[in-house]
Amino acid sequence: MTVIAVIGSQWGDEGKGKAVDFLAERADYVARFNGGNNAGHTVINQFGTFKIHLVPSGIFAPNVVGLIGGGVVVDPSVLLDEIETLNQAGVNADGRLWVSPRSHVIMPYHKILDGLYEEAKGAGATGTTRRGIGPVFADKVSYNGIRWTDFTSDAFENRLQLQLTLKNKIIVALGGEALKYEDVRGEYRAYYKKVKPYLKELFSLVQDGLKENKTFLLEQAMGSFLDTDWGTYPFVTASTTIPSAASAGLGIPPRYINQVVGVTKAYTTRVGGGPLPTEILDAQSEAYQKFGEVAATTGRIRRVGWLDLELVRTSAQLSGVTEICLTKLDVLSGLKEIKVCTEYKMNGKTIRYADVDAYGLEQVECVYETLPGWDEDIRAARSFEELPPNAQNYVKMAEEAAGVSATMIGVGPAREETIRR
Repeated sequence: MTVIAVIGSQWGDEGKGKAVDFLAERADYVARFNGGNNAGHTVINQFGTFKIHLVPSGIFAPNVVGLIGGGVVVDPSVLLDEIETLNQAGVNADGRLWVSPRSHVIMPYHKILDGLYEEAKGAGATGTTRRGIGPVFADKVSYNGIRWTDFTSDAFENRLQLQLTLKNKIIVALGGEALKYEDVRGEYRAYYKKVKPYLKELFSLVQDGLKENKTFLLEQAMGSFLDTDWGTYPFVTASTTIPSAASAGLGIPPRYINQVVGVTKAYTTRVGGGPLPTEILDAQSEAYQKFGEVAATTGRIRRVGWLDLELVRTSAQLSGVTEICLTKLDVLSGLKEIKVCTEYKMNGKTIRYADVDAYGLEQVECVYETLPGWDEDIRAARSFEELPPNAQNYVKMAEEAAGVSATMIGVGPAREETIRR
């Protein structure tokens, strides 16, 4: 039995979707266990290019069963759109994608409130995706949530009436327009009818799979430093993002997680507010131009920075990383010099990420080591030895920081553009 957790060792957008797609051919189950459609995983394979937000990225492997655990919050319109996209691409989800009835449903008022809260905060806004993620998780822990299981009785109607009574007062107070019960009820009853064939209690399925020595691939949403507790609070997501979340969000006992793959981008990016110690601010610089990306979920331009080894080191220790997957190494090709942050200093003393909060992290001094770059196009490389020496040294530096080997190295966006060691 193998249970592999795939986590991002930075602020998301590390390439977890590609890593999961690559590993899924050896898996029996691929599962999402946290977050919601605020996470966007890009997958490029023989079926095409996909930006996936809820369905596990490994669903393209023909023998895989996809699971969406109770720890995931579900926007039904997004889920149904993704299922339709898969079906049109020839990837049939029927009978091989299951959604936990324990999962909470993102309602229209969650998305409205997400936007209104951000606007009310003004300059103090945290840069949410405005997908309703924070408000739905807030409802979950304050006993105000609506789950798929509520739709099996009139509990949905009762809870919806109560929630609209509460939420409409807040919406109107913040300048929004009240929602109508009949409209919301009709829309979501129609969603339930379409989602119902995919709903299934996952506990026995997961437990039986563990007993039968099946291979589980656990797909984290977001990145380690967007974790509610260990991230740069308040510039974080609304859920736990480290592997322990799989225990609550899917029902996998902690002792069964025997491999943790830390997906690490060869540079650092971040969307929205919050500290980014290695941020490159010169928009005209070659590195800034090379590293520039558009977020798969929001379409916003990602902030960019040099590789931060203190983040890699901390995430490896926090999540018990057993190997790393270094992605987008090819993006560095052509740079004459590459800077890498090896440690933080504050007031002349070396400090760790965990020694400061988000506001302190904005004040740290990054200690850089400058490495020589390489000119070669490495996208055709399929072994470590085929990489230029300077690229090999760059990989070794990341391995040393993490304390584990880079067993996968991404040299291009497609599935096959991966070095497996």
